[in-house]
Amino acid sequence: MTLLAVERIKLFSTRSPWWCMALAIALTVGMASLIAANTGDQFPLNVAVTQSFTDFGMVVIMVMAALAATTEYRFGTIRATFLAVPSRTGALVAKATVVALLAGVVGEVVAFGSWGISKLIKPNVDLAINSTAEWRNVAGTGLVFMIAALLAVAVGILIRQTAGAVAILLVYTMLVENLIGLIPTLGQKIQRWLPFMHANNFRTADGAPVTDGPGAGSQLDFPFGPWGSLAYFAAIGVGLLVVALVVAKRRDA
Repeated sequence: MTLLAVERIKLFSTRSPWWCMALAIALTVGMASLIAANTGDQFPLNVAVTQSFTDFGMVVIMVMAALAATTEYRFGTIRATFLAVPSRTGALVAKATVVALLAGVVGEVVAFGSWGISKLIKPNVDLAINSTAEWRNVAGTGLVFMIAALLAVAVGILIRQTAGAVAILLVYTMLVENLIGLIPTLGQKIQRWLPFMHANNFRTADGAPVTDGPGAGSQLDFPFGPWGSLAYFAAIGVGLLVVALVVAKRRDA
């Protein structure tokens, strides 16, 4: 618990997490309000539409998670951390845990905030969350944000440089998984095993397809159901974090 408290204090002692959280919420909820205000007969509003921009908020939170790791390497405070805590693994796991929990909370705020603002703008539209697919689409966002944050922390630990880690995260989440689908014959076969495709499958399986981010508009033949996809996404996140912990333990700070 002491390590968790220390990591919480370190995380909130800088401005970047506050700015990232504010940007993620404002960007996602703001875009949801614009979408809701401009829906009509040709483009009806439903629960899935209110969640159309949550992936953008996720990317911002991933940047925050990467910064939580790279900032310590940039300013050399990671050396003091490792001197104070002989177990590097324990210190880094505590950091990842704090960041992931914060990401999960922000994910729920983003999801229910987008749904709530849409309901306020269009009170006459039925936006009741009834089906399990709709609950996954909204309430499941926090779980996706948590795992995405673990991935981002792992990348930050491995790369150690802010610019490089952020560039990798942005390019991969916003471009790579979608561009792979353009490869003839093999594209969709590869896509069905990519992590963020499975994150979106968890949130949108048996519901409306996502309209942004990895997997936008795609109807892939996933090997797992929605909860299997979440487990697969989590396994990749935890696996990458384990690799990062092993590398951090073996190299100089």
